[in-house]
Amino acid sequence: MMLSEFDLIARFFTRPPSDTKRIVLGVGDDCALLAPTPGMQLAISSDMLVEGRHFFPHADPQLLGHKCLAVNLSDLAAMGARPLGFTLALSLPEARAEWLAPFAAGMLTLADAHGCELIGGDTTKGALNICITIFGEVAPHRALQRDGARAGDDIWISGTLGDARLALAGYRNELALDTALLDLAGQRMHKPTPRVALGQALCGIAHAAIDISDGLVGDLGHILKRSKVGATLCADALPAGPILVQQSLEIRRRFALAGGDDYELCFTAPATQRDQVLAAANAASTAVTRVGSIDASPGLRLIDADGAALDLQLASFDHFSSP
Repeated sequence: MMLSEFDLIARFFTRPPSDTKRIVLGVGDDCALLAPTPGMQLAISSDMLVEGRHFFPHADPQLLGHKCLAVNLSDLAAMGARPLGFTLALSLPEARAEWLAPFAAGMLTLADAHGCELIGGDTTKGALNICITIFGEVAPHRALQRDGARAGDDIWISGTLGDARLALAGYRNELALDTALLDLAGQRMHKPTPRVALGQALCGIAHAAIDISDGLVGDLGHILKRSKVGATLCADALPAGPILVQQSLEIRRRFALAGGDDYELCFTAPATQRDQVLAAANAASTAVTRVGSIDASPGLRLIDADGAALDLQLASFDHFSSP
């Protein structure tokens, strides 16, 4: 069933705000109106997902709806921000109800789970392209920025790494995985879990944070560059995903270090705050693993379980150079 632009907005993306104190005006006018909590700062992030670049053609629309919002919620998590609302700009080859219904369901189910309202956006005809701008709030001087890491900090990782990259390898026939294992790994690629509760729990404890979207080596590198520090990272301490852990040591290291699409948090915190980090993780029902330390000397040094240096040639995802 083909729909007009305004039909599809009204049918799939228009809902009355559930919190009119924060969302004064939502979908349906020239602008939405937000009313952040007095004294709080707005945290704003945009992400674009393009068919054939960020997801496969003919991707499951319900899983795609989940993922396109999850990657934005992950950015708020990395700042320790509470979600408020988001806008959706959607380019579609065709406005078909049988695609839009599951897409909207996947996206809005996740939005409801985090109290994050759809407040506006745009639709047009074109190649499938999804752009979300998300809004959150965080108290002044409490945001978990990339420039706060200090020498002596521990480096922590939430959850597990590498299963999403393993799934991609299976889909590309780079590795042979049986169907059951590929489906399990694929859940990490198609339905990531944004660590929103953990990010908020770490405010006032962690010094710096980033979400792992393009691979740990590259994303941690952003913290090191902005903070003007270095790091020592134990490759064999990284929490490999339950499917990845069944692979060879070489693949485990490579995919956990530079796999991408994990949407876990990498954060640094003082060694004196280890108990507080673990308490925050427990409060957020999220496992965390200590994997290295921040050094005063620039650069990233990789070591194995015995402390021996590793010389691994790794590159994280780059939108203009990665395949």
